[in-house]
Amino acid sequence: MKVAVLGAAGGIGQALSLLLKTQLPAGSELALYDVAPVVPGVAVDLSHIPTAVNVKGYGKDDLAPALVGADIVLIPAGVPRKPGMDRSDLFNINAGIVSNLIEAIADNCPDAAIGLITNPVNTTVAIAKRVLEKKGVYNKNKLFGVTTLDVIRAETFVAEIHGKNPAEVQVPVIGGHSGTTILPLLSQTGLDFSDEQIEQLTHRIQNAGTEVVEAKAGGGSATLSMGQAAARFCLSLVKALQGDDSVIECTYVETDGSDALFFAHPVRLGPKGVEEILPYGELSDFEKKAKASMLDGLKNDIQTGLDFVK
Repeated sequence: MKVAVLGAAGGIGQALSLLLKTQLPAGSELALYDVAPVVPGVAVDLSHIPTAVNVKGYGKDDLAPALVGADIVLIPAGVPRKPGMDRSDLFNINAGIVSNLIEAIADNCPDAAIGLITNPVNTTVAIAKRVLEKKGVYNKNKLFGVTTLDVIRAETFVAEIHGKNPAEVQVPVIGGHSGTTILPLLSQTGLDFSDEQIEQLTHRIQNAGTEVVEAKAGGGSATLSMGQAAARFCLSLVKALQGDDSVIECTYVETDGSDALFFAHPVRLGPKGVEEILPYGELSDFEKKAKASMLDGLKNDIQTGLDFVK
């Protein structure tokens, strides 16, 4: 497999690249692209790790060769959140970055599976759809908003409360990837929670990104946990593209529109990308209310992305 990481010199990009260098299947190729001049050094640094994954760095003028032949492209490129900012504040800067990168993907590796990490994901995925459509290469089964961070946070926080190993906890997370659009389905964990715990835990999962931004006190946003989440999603995608059609992850994909045009669902992955969008099952009354109250905001986020490309 060839995996390209666009924005590989940033906090998320470096953490993600490290994990992929150590965990991609032997014989894989890791292409690291960034406009920052440090990216060749990041590639050399990683190349000293003794795994059978070939790493190469590409500077700002070498986006096309970084992408040619890529099976998977992950995009953490963009400006991170700072204290007082929400994900929508990032839109004006990051929308243009994503649009340009997606154009290059359309030109150089139109069949690649694309995982968007750049915030606001609710909106940047819609931008990607429009750009790919204009280029005539849009495949809804290969465009993903990476919402795995919401899932691993939910698993971690639930495990803390119940004194369990997080590896034994499964929490589907549906909706979008900001604030109240993030909806963890705690009713489907098989564990007991009080009403107060459900409310507090849902709020914490929805605002966990802010928790990190504030704790870093201006020094950045969630980079290490996001790197791990993106690596988990990428490795699932690698298994799926190589023929395993039993891989299930929650991810933000184009749906039939019954909730919104894009909506995070449990998805069965396979060689075609999305093999099947799985139903998210029966919701509790709390979850039904939370879903209903977030849909207008999510739809507006999506429309903002669609309109950007017009």
